Amino acid sequence: VTVASQQRVIITNSCGEKLVGLLHDTGSKKLVILCHGFRSSKDDETILNLTAALTSKGLGVFRFDFSGNGESEGVFQFGNYRKEAEDLHAVVLYFSDQKYEISAIVGHSKGGDVVLLYASRYRDVHTVVNLSGRCALDRGIERFLGKDFIQRINKDGFIDVVDKTGKVAFRVTEESLMDRLNIDMHAACLSIDNGCRVFTVHGSADEIIPVEDALEIAKLIPSHKLHIIEGANHCYTEHQEELAKTVVDFLTSIQVLRPCKR
Repeated sequence: VTVASQQRVIITNSCGEKLVGLLHDTGSKKLVILCHGFRSSKDDETILNLTAALTSKGLGVFRFDFSGNGESEGVFQFGNYRKEAEDLHAVVLYFSDQKYEISAIVGHSKGGDVVLLYASRYRDVHTVVNLSGRCALDRGIERFLGKDFIQRINKDGFIDVVDKTGKVAFRVTEESLMDRLNIDMHAACLSIDNGCRVFTVHGSADEIIPVEDALEIAKLIPSHKLHIIEGANHCYTEHQEELAKTVVDFLTSIQVLRPCKR
């Protein structure tokens, strides 16, 4: 089993904000970049388990916090999908300059949408893994904001989302809501280069983003492989091991894991 050393790395994004991440160095110049989901961080259970599975196979891993999340600088926003894709671009450029080969970008939930948006805009990473991303970003908003969210945003300019204790968890501004509503994932998927391999994994029992979203994404992307994990929920609570194995098996099958040592 490969033992990876950890190194804290700080990368500046295009807005001048510092993005904080951890590089798990296995001695390989092949690197997988992991992207967390909505209101999450680089220390999310799914991200940590994927890190362990990938590094055990000798791959280097970089996991980081998007701007406005975790330890990174910036203000948290409800939208920010395009900005997070630009954060990822800063990370890819940094490690490319360090002579790493970016073997794959992997994102969970919102991070799944971010890696798909990235692939629709840039052509420098040829393997993308989307874990439970959403195909239609105009769906799922009522879960946070209620059915009358458009009227409330128009009236007040913002909606405060409270947690179970009644404390404000985060504020949704009109600008951040529109940022999300104005992203067309359908068009983004269609514009992903034919040479880019996309692997989508989704749980059949996902209670937040229905499995139908994965089926729709699969129809839109030419070089696409779909894997449904039976019984898995959105966070793969009871299926973490199966998820990690599924991702590792896919990367092995396309020979991302072929030996590549310094």
